[in-house]
Amino acid sequence: MDGRLPVLDGGGRLLRKAFPEHWSFLLGEIALYSLVVLLLTGVWLTFFFKPEMREVAYQGPYVPLRGVLMSEAFDSTLHISFDVRGGLLVRQMHHWAALVFVAAIGVHLLRIFFTGAFRRPREVNWVIGVTLFMIALAEGFAGYSLPDDLLSGTGLRIAQGIMLSLPVVGTYVSMFVFGSEFPGQDVVPRLYGMHILLLPGALIALVTVHLILVFYLKHTQWRGPGRTNRNVVGKPLFPQFTASSMGLSLTVFGVLALISALAQINPVWTYGPYRPDLVSTGSQPDWYVGFLEGALRLVPPWETVVAGHTIMWNVLLPAVVLPALLFLVLYAYPFVEQWLTGEWREEQHLCDRPRERPVRTGLGVAGITFYGVLLLAGGNDIVAETFRFSLNTLTWVLRIALVVAPVVAFLVTRALCHALQETERERLSEGEETGEVRQTVEGGYVSDHRPVTRFPPGAPRRPISARESRTGTPDRELPARAPRRRG
Repeated sequence: MDGRLPVLDGGGRLLRKAFPEHWSFLLGEIALYSLVVLLLTGVWLTFFFKPEMREVAYQGPYVPLRGVLMSEAFDSTLHISFDVRGGLLVRQMHHWAALVFVAAIGVHLLRIFFTGAFRRPREVNWVIGVTLFMIALAEGFAGYSLPDDLLSGTGLRIAQGIMLSLPVVGTYVSMFVFGSEFPGQDVVPRLYGMHILLLPGALIALVTVHLILVFYLKHTQWRGPGRTNRNVVGKPLFPQFTASSMGLSLTVFGVLALISALAQINPVWTYGPYRPDLVSTGSQPDWYVGFLEGALRLVPPWETVVAGHTIMWNVLLPAVVLPALLFLVLYAYPFVEQWLTGEWREEQHLCDRPRERPVRTGLGVAGITFYGVLLLAGGNDIVAETFRFSLNTLTWVLRIALVVAPVVAFLVTRALCHALQETERERLSEGEETGEVRQTVEGGYVSDHRPVTRFPPGAPRRPISARESRTGTPDRELPARAPRRRG
């Protein structure tokens, strides 16, 4: 092959590119391979799904719905589930892969955040990652709404209410999206075009740019012997990393197939076709939009009339303002932190351990806690019924927790980070206990220690004083930066 194509000569440097071996650097690959499953199963489903709102009477094998009027979209979904060989398995693989895809992007972003891998020169890749996360949420909601069942229709009704909460332009936005008064005849075909063309195209384009930048800027890595801002220590791309990555891809494919075969998800036939006068009892959205549902349930019914226009704060604030602020903070954080710490002046290719940045870690845990309270609030009716709580009492508890819990989480996390650093300093300076106790000449008892020989990834090899700890400003004891070299 090399005699006919410049494989080794042209790509030799690329094939020798080093990849860190720690498992945390593989989280992004799980998202990538989940996207591959989504594309393959999605292409297969397009052969059988009909994105039409024309009403038909169901005549398929599912007896409880036989003769019921429904849209062609819902009818074709039932056809895929019951008539097409392997159709239900592929449908469920598509849905499970979507959940894993969004989750993997979220966890990958958390890894980047807590290790500080968003710093110069990788700010643009962080922005691309957050944009990928936002598009993945939109893509998931669009696909979730296509079957036109009662559960997804309830979600579309909520989406229309969010559109109507926009001051002045809300009704125009709703009419543009639905084509007429809700539910209209155009929303499913429009969502279908976005779901199979526009949003996947944007995802593939951004993933491609993201991977190119990862190769160009090189990977971050944990601190350790021989690891500096000028190199990357790990497996070469070919053949070691390629082999392990292919193994991971097959594992992702296999696990998704196994889950899809054993764990039922989105059984639309139990919900029935969408009707505007019905709502599914105990309806819950997919987890990635559950925080919006929780925010809608926690905000009191506030309304204001201004110049004849009613502003519904109980919808506008949780469903429009809150997500906008959330993504604004995510986009801006790398630039704000580096400006406050002065790290924007130098490139940073070594990862921080979360304990080394108590403030950043505390902020991250506070954000996760804030999200967790909203997610729990999204199912407050189910929780209240299951545990026999008063729904009103639970709602007020969650409202208070939404304000108090993130503050408590920040303070506790920051204190734990400082305690972990102090314990590590003591362990490095005094050594590890051997378990043996001896008596001194004075009659007292002391435990024996031995030098530390095992170090977790990124852990220091010598005692670090409290003054040197990287709590918010860069460690001035690090070696001076050398000219940047790609590789």
